[in-house]
This record gives sequence, C-alpha cells and structure tokens, in this order.
Amino acid sequence: RRYVAGGQCKSTAKLEGKVVIVTGANTGIGKETARDLAQRGKVIVACRDIVKAEAAATEIRAETGNQQVIVKKLDLADTKSIREFAEKFLAEEKELHILINNAGVMLCPYSKTADGFEMHLGVNHLGHFLLTFLLLERLKQSAPARIVNVSSLAHHGGRIRFHDLHGEKSYNCALAYCHSKLANVLFTRELARRLQGKSQRRVVFTANALHPGSVRSELVRHSFVMTWLWKIFSFFLKTPWEGAQTSVYCAVAEELDSVTGQYFSDCQPAYISPRGRDDETAKKLWRVSCELLGIQWD
Repeated sequence: RRYVAGGQCKSTAKLEGKVVIVTGANTGIGKETARDLAQRGKVIVACRDIVKAEAAATEIRAETGNQQVIVKKLDLADTKSIREFAEKFLAEEKELHILINNAGVMLCPYSKTADGFEMHLGVNHLGHFLLTFLLLERLKQSAPARIVNVSSLAHHGGRIRFHDLHGEKSYNCALAYCHSKLANVLFTRELARRLQGKSQRRVVFTANALHPGSVRSELVRHSFVMTWLWKIFSFFLKTPWEGAQTSVYCAVAEELDSVTGQYFSDCQPAYISPRGRDDETAKKLWRVSCELLGIQWD
C-alpha cells in the first residue's frame, strides 16, 4: 500500500498573500490539490460545474477555516468561457502566483468542443494553452510564479498527429487521451524554453509538468470497462489525496524555485518519452495551437 501511495510533498511552505488557480478542482486530485493549498493561501476553484464546485469549496472552507476559497466558472471546452473567466479574474485579482492546469477528460466517445476541437485535445491541451496565454502577464507581474501542468505517464503512448489533430480520419479514445497528455509535456517544455530565453537573471517564473499516478477518480467515467476495472483493482490505485501530492510539490516545494521545463512523478524527476523531448514538434505544436485559437504568442 505504501508503495502504491508513492511520494508525498514534505514542504510546509505557506502562501500568505498569494493567489492560486486550480482548474477542475471540484473532484479528484484537483479537489485535493485545492484542499492542501487552501491551508496555505487563497485558492480560486475554476470549474465547469458550479454546483459541484460550490459544494467542494464549502467543504474545503469548513475543513481549513480559510474563507478565501473562491469558485469561478470555467468551461475549458469553450474558448468563450475561458476568455470570460480570464477577463473577470484579471478585473478582480491584481496578482496570480500559481496556475495549476489540472482539469481534464479521458476516454470520451468522439465529440468536439464548442469551437470544433476534438474533445481531448480541446480540453486537455488547447483550453489550458489559451488560459495560460490570457493569464501570463499577470503571472509575470506577480513573479516568482509557477505554472503546473498535470500530464500523465500516458504521454509515452502519444504522438502529435498534425495531419489529423481532431481525429476526423481515425479516432481511438484511449490514444486521443495519450496524444493530449503528450501535448501537455511539449507545451510545458516549450513554454519554459521561451520564458528562460527572455530572462536575464535567476529563473523566477517556472513551468513544469507531472504524472499524478493511477488514481481512483471520476476521470474514467466515460468507460464502463475502465470504471469496472478501477473498482476491482482499487487497492492498487492511489487515493485522490495521494494523487495530488506531486501537483502540490510542483506548486510549493522550495527546491523547485529555479527548476523549469521538467516532468515529475511521485515528487521527483521522471523520464520523458523521446516524443516528449522533440523540440521541433513542440515548436510546431505551439504554432498550430496559436493558429487554432486565433492568438499571437511570440
């Protein structure tokens, strides 16, 4: 059981006066990440389902005694919602120190977002890509700041199929998830590279990705088979609290103050697949993502 649980974040760092956004924080590892960080500072719970988000926030406030756990609507499957969230956040909050891009979908039947993107790519990658773009200047102004992207070991099975990004020629829900998790790793590394290239001093603005582990959560709800297997083998899966440990580690650990562009698992550096280390693919994905979203991000 201890082996399955994996690493734990040992940092006791406080976040007084700091602001954190956690996407998809109404359930699973997102909720546990928000719960931990609410014991340290102000947390924005950014979710599509406001009712579930309010229930989670009420629970976290009661447990931590922190009333600065605030719910904001964010639907990553709709760029209009992403822009509205960012606009309201920037109008209300003068600082942002940690952005945790946690929300995600897995094993969805073929479907598209409001903007016509394949659902896994649209939510897991493009949605967070746009959100990060819209909040980047506020993060820079608040430096030292961190971006934490929740990826997966599944990125090892992914590839960026530029000829069929939206799965219109062929589609497999498991592979689509893998492709989107690879995109998370590539985005993280390219973002870190660009930010480092513009910094002349110590790194004070970092971006890292992570694998949370195999976690008992609602992420497999779209697959009857996976839901059944998750129940049978639940003893060999992490709890949401255990799965949140690496997210919290990447967000607060003092030893990561100047570490950027890396990938972690169980609160320690982990191996990135060869495709995840392909800088040319990362640069191309960046360009294509900007084109799809209609933004200029140099």
